Amino acid sequence: MEGYQFQNWALTYSSNPELYFQPTSIEEVRQILELARQRGKKVKVVGGGHSPSDIACTEDFMIRMDKMNKVLEVDKKKRQATVEAGIFLCDLNEELARHGLAMSNLGAVAEVAAAGVIGTGTHNTGIEHGILPTQVVALTLMTAGGEILKCSDSLNEEIFQAARLHLGSLGVILDLTIQCVPAFRLHELQFPSTLTEVLDNLDFHMKKSEYFRFLWFPHTENVRVIYQDRTDKPVQNTSSWFWGYAVGYHLLEFLLWVSTFLPRMVPWINQIFFSLLSSGRDERVDCSHRIFTYECLFKQHVQDWAVPMGKTKEALLQLKAWLENNQTVVAHFPVEVRFARGDNILLSPCFQRDSCYMNIIMYRPYGKEVPRDQYWAAYEEIMQNAGGRPHWAKAHSCTRKDFQRMYPGFQKFCSIREQLDPTGMFLNSYLEKVFF
Repeated sequence: MEGYQFQNWALTYSSNPELYFQPTSIEEVRQILELARQRGKKVKVVGGGHSPSDIACTEDFMIRMDKMNKVLEVDKKKRQATVEAGIFLCDLNEELARHGLAMSNLGAVAEVAAAGVIGTGTHNTGIEHGILPTQVVALTLMTAGGEILKCSDSLNEEIFQAARLHLGSLGVILDLTIQCVPAFRLHELQFPSTLTEVLDNLDFHMKKSEYFRFLWFPHTENVRVIYQDRTDKPVQNTSSWFWGYAVGYHLLEFLLWVSTFLPRMVPWINQIFFSLLSSGRDERVDCSHRIFTYECLFKQHVQDWAVPMGKTKEALLQLKAWLENNQTVVAHFPVEVRFARGDNILLSPCFQRDSCYMNIIMYRPYGKEVPRDQYWAAYEEIMQNAGGRPHWAKAHSCTRKDFQRMYPGFQKFCSIREQLDPTGMFLNSYLEKVFF
């Protein structure tokens, strides 16, 4: 298809690929790559388009795998599901439930493709759980030359550890096998606290709940603690449309829009919305994927870095102090703080260390841009000084020099990439900043 315009979900990045493809078979993928080789074109594979950066943009060939979206096999004995790369997690969750299975952890957004999730290192929370790519036990990859590689811990193991977080730079993921668990329900408990209390008792909270995270409201001491734990309790959901959407969405967006003219409103908004929506105790029970996923509200800019677990308190307090010392800068709520177990995936932000993710946000009410450059730069400096690594899907200012310092396996990944894609077919401007 000609004339297609790609835009990411947040409408912050776009591109106009020369040709746009939606293959329905492996052979069609092979033909697209052959055409790209003949014309000397780059190829970018996109998933759900949720990455808030230009990682999915290209002016050459774009492939969307959404027509290769089948569940190929469910092995109930091994509790594994093999799926085509383009299946959205929202569809996979329902299919797994029909087989009495579930993924052990999920990110906030379900309208994302399976191969895209592992492409950027999607994560949730829970110190006993890794980022989502750790649930992948095998995958199939087509290289720039059209070769098909089966990869797992026992087959092409080095490529496997690179391809489980591939950045779209190694080839086209065709299918992947996910290690699942028996379907389960989660009991979610939310309650108010303070930043001081949570940071002083971080180990307690992490041990108290399997999936623990918290939301800090900048310009205040207020925190919303969220526990999610497995339960046999029946489904229970008393959410209110009025509070959740009339107030928590529509009124909030309007007030944030007004605050673009009166920035000093933002600390007041943060305080008021904590009091309205987060100062009480709330509980609900539902199947796991309905608890893990949640409303991301309206369009936004985000940053999300992973720091070593031991740097959590120091880094967050430095961010709080910087905001207090720079009162002309405002920060929207929340700063979301989550945790993940270390792994051996070469470009994982959690490579060889348990980590704390700190996600900051600036909303774009009604699509209007808000000043964020000072906040972004200060946050990045604090994260870098704490030994942090950026989430690959999010916009950041890091270059190859930074990644060489951050990732012990970076050069190994580069060597694998050059081996699989010697002409750079799968590069784009984002990846050129990463690798060159």
